[in-house]
Amino acid sequence: MKTRRILLIENKNAIREVTQLCLETVEGWEVLTAVSSQEAIAKTKTQKVDVILVDLDTFASDRDLSTILHQLQNNPVTQDIPVILLTTTVLSKKQFTKLGVRTAIAKPFDLITLASQVSAVLGWNQ
Repeated sequence: MKTRRILLIENKNAIREVTQLCLETVEGWEVLTAVSSQEAIAKTKTQKVDVILVDLDTFASDRDLSTILHQLQNNPVTQDIPVILLTTTVLSKKQFTKLGVRTAIAKPFDLITLASQVSAVLGWNQ
């Protein structure tokens, strides 16, 4: 079975570290982390990832989020990488479809089941 590589964009150290540890421990995934959109874009230029988990609260404004999503979607290297938002904001399917993300997972999420939620959304359980 292929080891999945995840890029987690989260600016809060404790949340980023615990989420990374859980994804690595529960599923054995390799988790790359970034604390900003600039760092995330730089990592996608040198590292192939299977999915990008983006903490919506990391971005100061909707414009910041739109900027990184636009950069990812318009780059041939990253345009096909699914993006999943981690958010305290309730979003409708229409809203995350408009943003170009696969889905949104509500925070606080259960760290033990986060990997299975991501796998289910991406069809990795099949």
